[in-house]
Amino acid sequence: MASIKKWLDRRRHPWKGVFYDAYKQWKAENGPTRLYDYNGLPQHATAFDFGGFEGAWTDMILAAQPTAQVHVFEPHPDFAAQLRDKFTGNNDVHIHAFALGRTNGTLSLSDTGDASSAVASHDKSFDADVIAVKDFFSDHDIPKIDLVKINIEGGEYDLLPALIDTGVIERITRLQVQFHLFDPAFVEARDGIRERLSDTHDCVWCYPFVWEEWRRRAE
Repeated sequence: MASIKKWLDRRRHPWKGVFYDAYKQWKAENGPTRLYDYNGLPQHATAFDFGGFEGAWTDMILAAQPTAQVHVFEPHPDFAAQLRDKFTGNNDVHIHAFALGRTNGTLSLSDTGDASSAVASHDKSFDADVIAVKDFFSDHDIPKIDLVKINIEGGEYDLLPALIDTGVIERITRLQVQFHLFDPAFVEARDGIRERLSDTHDCVWCYPFVWEEWRRRAE
């Protein structure tokens, strides 16, 4: 049944073909082994988790590098509260119950668990706080970020330009991002962001609209 739904979706929305082809390749090449290879993280690494959900990624980072400092961004109030409970007593995990973006404000997000989104339409929604990237880094002295994971259901199209515009992107050694394809216009939007990323980083592997990884070029 699932394969029929995918076939119908691709037939009705041919612009999604790039995602379906990439996902097939991702599965065939065991893409998760690349994504979750964190054994090279240095001592006392700083990691940013955009889209913390239940904290599984943070658990993975701490397992690979127990001395890491992890900043978890989760604007969904229920998930943020659960994360605080989960990591209570761990001073190396910092829970931020807001999103980062271009400007301060609030954002209406669809309330669909780990797929909560500002750009996908669903019946339930909630308002989330957004803190401007420049303001967050003015308040937090974080000169170097060893690893960033971004899986925020379309929010990457606001966050990544803000990281680039403020120059924060140059602090990031390793960037993993899942671009989302909710609309054909996102193909061009992703291309534009990738072009700007290429000024400071190299793409080391890529499955379009599934996952891709960028690493900062040595100075």
